[in-house]
Amino acid sequence: MTGDLPHQSRSPEGPARPAGERRRVIRRRALTLLIIVLLIGIPAGYLVISANQSRDSGRDKEEKYSATGLTTGWPSKLQRRLYQVPVPHPAAKVAYYETNNWKTSRLYVQFETNGAGLDAFLAGVGVHRGDLERDGITISARDQRITGWDFSGSGPWQGLVHEQENPAPTHDIVVNTADPDRPMVYVVSRTVP
Repeated sequence: MTGDLPHQSRSPEGPARPAGERRRVIRRRALTLLIIVLLIGIPAGYLVISANQSRDSGRDKEEKYSATGLTTGWPSKLQRRLYQVPVPHPAAKVAYYETNNWKTSRLYVQFETNGAGLDAFLAGVGVHRGDLERDGITISARDQRITGWDFSGSGPWQGLVHEQENPAPTHDIVVNTADPDRPMVYVVSRTVP
């Protein structure tokens, strides 16, 4: 009597796979690995770059807003537009400083230009060279202390106050024409927010 013998299952390895199929599996795994690296690597790299740019931007802004006096360079186009200070071309020795509080915002600007530049600046503000008063130091002692401007040197000095209705800014302008070919202009533009 021979009983029924249980059937043996096939070996787990099964029949040997052909070499072409093995290459296809390797290629598929490599492609999967590449996709995973790209899906993780690109966003991670972007985050690192963004974090560095954000940190650098914060440092630049911190330096800009922690300034306590005139900073060499041009005020931004936005500042020039808001405070209506059209710094002319050509201009040299350009420096500025901005202060803001709940009551009044001020932009202090100084620059050296030529005669045509002075005329262009004054026209941009809405006044003329004839409106300048001789020996008119119109910038207050307080504003002079903040900027370090000293109007006691050689002149002649000319100045004016150009008042406008809010929200347009008021301009205190002083011009040193010791060298008529290179007048030095000092402006305090203040506005009430």
